[in-house]
Amino acid sequence: MTVTYTARVANARFGGFSQLLLLWRGSIYKLLWRELLCFLGLYMALSAAYRFLLAEEQKRYFEKLVMYCDQYASLIPVSFVLGFYVTLVVHRWWNQYLCMPLPDALMCVVVGTVHGRDDRGRLYRRTLMRYAGLSAVLILRSVSTAVFKRFPTIDHVVEAGFMTREERKKFENLNSSYNKYWVPCVWFSNLAAQARREGRIRDNSALKLLLEELNAFRSKCGMLFHYDWISIPLVYTQVAEQLINPFGEDDDDFETNFLIDRNFQVSMLAVDEMYDDLAMLEKDLYWDAAEARAPYTAATAFLRQQPSLQGSTFDIA
Repeated sequence: MTVTYTARVANARFGGFSQLLLLWRGSIYKLLWRELLCFLGLYMALSAAYRFLLAEEQKRYFEKLVMYCDQYASLIPVSFVLGFYVTLVVHRWWNQYLCMPLPDALMCVVVGTVHGRDDRGRLYRRTLMRYAGLSAVLILRSVSTAVFKRFPTIDHVVEAGFMTREERKKFENLNSSYNKYWVPCVWFSNLAAQARREGRIRDNSALKLLLEELNAFRSKCGMLFHYDWISIPLVYTQVAEQLINPFGEDDDDFETNFLIDRNFQVSMLAVDEMYDDLAMLEKDLYWDAAEARAPYTAATAFLRQQPSLQGSTFDIA
């Protein structure tokens, strides 16, 4: 859950930074209070043992051990390594947010290129956007525990209206052992080509613009999958050496053979078995709904009570 404090720092004021330090949600105190208690407990136990249990000769040996450890600890550039690691993590965190597949640009292109005020035209536009939303749901439930709790099975995705039962059959009949979040994007492409043949998309330039925007949307879904798959190397202290050539056979090198197998299989599926293979167009679950909202499971029902973010200034009295 995102912790937003932008409105608190909109204007510089006395004690403003101190108030931020005392926030509990999203703070380092909430994150590390258990580890801090364990550390303090062990430290106090070790201190008590040194003062009350060890003999004088044992205390001298203990002090020599402490000085020996301190001497070699200074040789490790902890501050540099930690700073590098934090920079890497924050950069990765923000880039993952930038890869969130938002439909805003795609929906503007759909509304401007797919024409028709009749039910057929409306069905095309809604189905195209539903396919885009389905692709986003499939990738997010693969990488986010919060989304997975809301849609733990494909049945939940169907019941939420993102996928029809016929589309589910086609989805499950595709014989691929890899993540199939890209399948709705292929359906989107096939449906857009069909709309062009029917004249709903009036020229090839409009179709090109639509597919380019779809590819940008699909690329963000793919990047989320890769961020979930490729973690920061555990041995980040040697990360510079490891990253010089990530195409070798080290533990953190890229899985190039997996990519070859995956890319070959899904590309053949997309252009052969899935070519012009569309499910029957049906009215979606929210066809007559003024406000479309997907359902929540019992594990995520509390999220419905949380107000949506309008902007940091909307809470100002």
